[in-house]
Amino acid sequence: MRVLGIDPGLTRCGVAVVDGAPGRTPAAVHFGVVRTGADEPVEERLTALSAELALLVDEHQPDAIAIERVFSQHNVRSVMGTAQAAGIAILAAARAGVPVALHTPTEVKAAVTGSGAADKAQVGAMVMRLLRLSAAPKPADAADALALAICHVWRGSALQARADALATVGTVGAVGTVGTVGVRR
Repeated sequence: MRVLGIDPGLTRCGVAVVDGAPGRTPAAVHFGVVRTGADEPVEERLTALSAELALLVDEHQPDAIAIERVFSQHNVRSVMGTAQAAGIAILAAARAGVPVALHTPTEVKAAVTGSGAADKAQVGAMVMRLLRLSAAPKPADAADALALAICHVWRGSALQARADALATVGTVGAVGTVGTVGVRR
């Protein structure tokens, strides 16, 4: 399974592509950040982010896109930019027809480090170990995107199997965090 992990942000959006399967050592294919200037108009920043994400999806052909679920912060201005970037990421997945999953920061930390209360340094160190990298990925946004992708490789296939099983037996109203983005009728 190939997963594109996205740690949404308007100034720095972490992106990473990981190949792997549950129970196997994951492999980093690509990681980095997409940057936009804080002094640029928001519409230009969102357009640039959209274009970069579309290029990544086209180049790496992920089987799924894992995005960090936006959570409420004290700084409303900051959370708005994060939410806008997450929306652009979801749109990129929808346009490409790639299933999208939203994972909470606590879920990602627990999957990668074993503790949902892990700090950024612990996440970076474990990502480095799991992917057998010579150094922790920098900046932290790239490490977070790698952690998201690893989390989805390990947990997403189980969630998808559950969703598929529920769909097969015709369960109405079953809701999960994994699925193809689209309009419900």
